[in-house]
Amino acid sequence: MSLKKRLIATAAVIVMAAGALYGSTMEISGVEEEGSRLSWFSRKETIYCWYTDEALSYYLNGAAVSFGEREGVRVIPVLVSDSEYLEAVNKASLEENQTPDVYLLSNDALEKAYLAGLASEIQDEGNICNSEHFPKAALSAVEYQGKYIAYPLFYETSALVYNETYLEEWAKQQALRELANEEEEETAEGSEEAAAVDETLLAGKIREYLLNAIPATVEDIQNIANTFDVPEGVEGIMEWDVSDIFYNYWIVGEYMIAGGDAGDNTANMNINNEETIQCLEVYKNLNQFFSIESDTVTYDSVIDDFIDGKTVFTIATTDVVKRLESAKEDGSFAYEYGIAVMPDINTELKSRSMSVTSTVVINGYSRHKELANRFAAYLTDEYAGNLYERTGKLSANLNANTDNGALQIFMEEYADSVPLPKMIETGNFWLQLEVLFAKVWNGADVTTAVQELAEQMAIQMGS
Repeated sequence: MSLKKRLIATAAVIVMAAGALYGSTMEISGVEEEGSRLSWFSRKETIYCWYTDEALSYYLNGAAVSFGEREGVRVIPVLVSDSEYLEAVNKASLEENQTPDVYLLSNDALEKAYLAGLASEIQDEGNICNSEHFPKAALSAVEYQGKYIAYPLFYETSALVYNETYLEEWAKQQALRELANEEEEETAEGSEEAAAVDETLLAGKIREYLLNAIPATVEDIQNIANTFDVPEGVEGIMEWDVSDIFYNYWIVGEYMIAGGDAGDNTANMNINNEETIQCLEVYKNLNQFFSIESDTVTYDSVIDDFIDGKTVFTIATTDVVKRLESAKEDGSFAYEYGIAVMPDINTELKSRSMSVTSTVVINGYSRHKELANRFAAYLTDEYAGNLYERTGKLSANLNANTDNGALQIFMEEYADSVPLPKMIETGNFWLQLEVLFAKVWNGADVTTAVQELAEQMAIQMGS
């Protein structure tokens, strides 16, 4: 589900209604029929783990079996509809009919869950909720009012993707130009006719340019655009989905504050400030530089263009690694690629990406909280090494995927990202911010647009 659709779904959660449920390892609607078949393990302590993404089934079922055998207990994963999910958790909890003891939930819904009694402070007996196991963003994502009310499982964030083959060509062009300029200077000073290019010297110059080819700032990307004689077939230096806030937020993430790092402080809102306006002015000018049509571009179209070799840079989420590797295997992507952290705006203005963390929550209504805590910790720590292989999702645990360089870059970006806030009052903030970015991209006055958003949010926060 895209961020936009997921945010709309989260907003809809405010209306209390039961969602339609369906089963995976166990089907909710068939609980009564399962009664006799499950009686054989009635002596075992049993917990239920709810989730909404079918892609997690293999991972959760494997974890349930492994943990269950080790602990001598029964863990039953239950796949349910994502329609009004939290309301369904609430309904099942109040009815006390096979209560979901553990369930997966996006971090931005944690405040609502906690205030409804559906999330409880974790019992971190294994001492894993610390900087040795999880980065700052993961811990902030599960923190609420100074307490950890969930375990971080996996995350989504964005990073810069580049065509390494093209950057090598750019570096070669720059090296040849530099050597040619040096030869011209020597000729002008009366030296003999220039000799052929020294291949060893050329190789060294190419390496120098390659070391600086990965852009540290947006200005670096623009410099590459201005100095690159692009190969045939390249239609633009950079393209990204400018219609989605998830791929835009890095522009203002360092300076536009919504609830602080934990996203739970209504008093910590700073939307209208000088740095934010400066960053958005840069963003506005990028439309003229890259000429991306916001009403036609999509994330899939952007990635397809990158695979086809039409662009040098793009902004992508964690799924891009598997997509590019698959494209290399089937021959549709004929280049080398790399992942880099998002560039800063310039040497003075920093960038900071947004992230969403999927968490494992211990239901406040569970009668098996101790066991539920142990299973949640097992999912997010001991068993986390299986997550990417079985689901394609990136574990929030620092000890996972350490042998994959591309995934480690995403972890580096995630570590200092801005988690989606938990505050109920800011439920529509991200949709409104997406509107602001669309206005600015299409030429609206930045100062006015930011002021309007700040005033609107102040009204919503009651300040």
